[in-house]
Amino acid sequence: MDSPYWSQDAASVMRALEARPEGLSSAEAEARLARDGANALQEQEKTDALQLLLRQFASPLVLILVIGSSIALLLREWTEAGVILAIVLGSTVLGFAQEYRASKAVDALRKRLALSARVLRDGAERDVPFAGVVRGDIVLLSAGDLIPADGVILEAADFLVTEASLTGETFPVEKKPGACAPQTPLAQRGNCAFAGASVRSGAAKVLICATGKQTVLGGVAAHLRMRDPETEFSKGLRRFGYLLLRVMIVLVVFVLIINQVLGRPFLESLLFSVALAVGLSPELLPAIVSVTLSAGAREMAKEGVLVRRLEAIENLGEIDVLCTDKTGTLTRGVAALEGALDVDGALSPDVMQLAYLNAAFETGIENPLDAALVAAGQAKGLVADDWAKVDEIPYDFERKRLTIVVEKAAAPGGDRLIVAKGAFDNVIDVCTEAKIDGAAAPLDEAVRAKLNGAYRAFGERGLRVLGVATRIAARKADYTRDDESAMCFIGFLTFADPPKPDARDTIAALRAKGLKIKIITGDNRHVAAHVAEAMGLDPKALLTGEDVDALKGVALAPIANKTDVFAEVEPQHKERIVKALQQAGHAVGYLGDGINDAPALHAADVGVSVDQAVDVARAAADVILLKQDLGVLKRGLESGRKAFANTLKYICITTGSSFGNMVSMALATPLLPFLPLTATQVLVTNFLSDLPLMAVAGDNVDQAQTDAPQRWRVRDIQSFMLVFGLLSSVFDLATFFVLVRVVHADAELFQTVWFVVSVLTEIAALLILRTRLPAWTSAPGRWVAWLSLLVVAVTLAAPYLSPLKALLELQAPSLSLLTIGCVIVLAYAASTEAAKVVFYRRASAKR
Repeated sequence: MDSPYWSQDAASVMRALEARPEGLSSAEAEARLARDGANALQEQEKTDALQLLLRQFASPLVLILVIGSSIALLLREWTEAGVILAIVLGSTVLGFAQEYRASKAVDALRKRLALSARVLRDGAERDVPFAGVVRGDIVLLSAGDLIPADGVILEAADFLVTEASLTGETFPVEKKPGACAPQTPLAQRGNCAFAGASVRSGAAKVLICATGKQTVLGGVAAHLRMRDPETEFSKGLRRFGYLLLRVMIVLVVFVLIINQVLGRPFLESLLFSVALAVGLSPELLPAIVSVTLSAGAREMAKEGVLVRRLEAIENLGEIDVLCTDKTGTLTRGVAALEGALDVDGALSPDVMQLAYLNAAFETGIENPLDAALVAAGQAKGLVADDWAKVDEIPYDFERKRLTIVVEKAAAPGGDRLIVAKGAFDNVIDVCTEAKIDGAAAPLDEAVRAKLNGAYRAFGERGLRVLGVATRIAARKADYTRDDESAMCFIGFLTFADPPKPDARDTIAALRAKGLKIKIITGDNRHVAAHVAEAMGLDPKALLTGEDVDALKGVALAPIANKTDVFAEVEPQHKERIVKALQQAGHAVGYLGDGINDAPALHAADVGVSVDQAVDVARAAADVILLKQDLGVLKRGLESGRKAFANTLKYICITTGSSFGNMVSMALATPLLPFLPLTATQVLVTNFLSDLPLMAVAGDNVDQAQTDAPQRWRVRDIQSFMLVFGLLSSVFDLATFFVLVRVVHADAELFQTVWFVVSVLTEIAALLILRTRLPAWTSAPGRWVAWLSLLVVAVTLAAPYLSPLKALLELQAPSLSLLTIGCVIVLAYAASTEAAKVVFYRRASAKR
């Protein structure tokens, strides 16, 4: 195109793109996709085995080991170099195997969660993945859709679009066909729709002119790397990493300086210091986190819970407040029309007929209330053939009304009839009359009070209520919101959506797991209170949207914390409520599936939506439920807490035991005439103790840890590391004393016994500290148990097996000396079990 597409008329753009009103053929679309590439901001990451393997070697800890082995090779220390390289290869292969399986699971989840667009292909509507949309496609958009690519508007009906992510404009803007000047800035191109924007209301046909990296959003992403905000779990990991780094630097520098002061060989001292650094570092943490999260994702997928971002699993384990809508979650979500009633509450065929016309001709947001109206009308034999639709003023979340304009099909030249249907308050607000006894009467205070009383009575019975109003309108080309005025209120529509039979029990089970439930709904306070009471919540602990507006600044936080039900709320209220609960110290989950839920889904610690939700809600959510059921979410919550517990378990155990051993060796270094372990022995010790830890991702988790929210607290981890690390050091130093003062062991015998004791204490720490219960009452996972037994067997046999004995420079200890070592390990295990009881008792008391 010589000039930008937004400055040309639609026919010219169609010709330039070789597009047609009936859409491209499938063959044309495939050819364009092959030529232009997928409609994506970046190439879809796929699991590449070689890249994943190479990534294992990018770890700083691995690089430190490689540098150490290179130095050893240069100095012809072949054994040292060979052992270090073997450790590197063993660790990276194990990490690769685990992460490769995890990545394949993530790839499968991504495919299941891909968004799709409605396009015209071969003259028919088809659902096509976003990545498959091409230039020249005609996309059909309606309220709730995300726009897949940039294009020009061909047709539009009250088409309002939110472009805040591109222009910063928070209010929706209307889009219409036409042309703009070539120099028109982005925010003023009223004839264009852009990738990343969302449809607020109305419907449109859009001709796609730019896809993928060629879109406006693609240009922004090319300059600014767009990342999801850092989760609380990720922040905790980062802070934890800084803590370890500081401890590691102090220990390594101290040991290196002391060894040089004592005149020990530099290479031996350097390799020992490097081994200490590696021993203290949880180098398997990335693999453990990846494996734990992917295992959690697979387990959750079996329960009907799909995870869009793996980090959300950890956050799901943290949430202690769940905000949820009621429709479809607490109620059946299948509305049934109870009655079409006049202002006196009597069944009215006229109200039924007009409401049926409104629902039958509606083309915007699909919703269960309109579906129920159409079904009820058809069951009564109603048809719309006698009427012709002239115009539609689509539903939006400010007006909360849907209005159609119709005329008699047999008399197209006559007056037109406007029929509005929507939330009772919003409909009655545009009325000046009410139809009483078949005639229009002024809507005075007495009539208004009567209608409000009826509305309240319906709500207290748990019925959803819509109002219906009409007026005769003069003929004109276009009808707008201004025409929704001076109307006549003709009656009510009542709908039944009873609570799910198991919803009350599910909520009770969630509350038993430490989760507070908050209902947030746009429905009126009477219906909301009725449902809350049925769910076992407090119907009097209720705030309306007006109440929320009246609470300025931080005043909402303490009150929101005590509130069970928020009714008559707008989208901005939902977001503010979530943020207020976060200010009150809660980790908040939000369950929603509508256009107006997107801001709250973004704000929540975990946004939860359903597979049938509108695009904008699914895109904003972290977790997708295949079934709109709190029971499904309950099982997902348990999986999230299990994944969180196992990740935290690995971090605490490995840092506690490793910290203790490293501190012991650092303290012993200046006091002994030799190193307590060689660098090779330190690395092998670390490798052996890490083997069963690799299986922690699938370890059993105590019921108590899934019955309460899990929170990431770096201070708790620091305390854990200090308490159990230093306890380990006490027994290490006792071992050193026995070996030096009692047995008078030489360097090789000392290192042998200490090697065995060090590995066995780490295995004991794993089996004891993996649970907060007495260790003998909580069975470890199968792989944790078998790998622990394997490591114990290899460790005890190593000093007596010639190949290992020579490689690790070990000396076969006497049976009595080995028994002394095992007694020390048992004493350590008993002390750790006792210390665990005290530690967790005090930790609970502090909270």
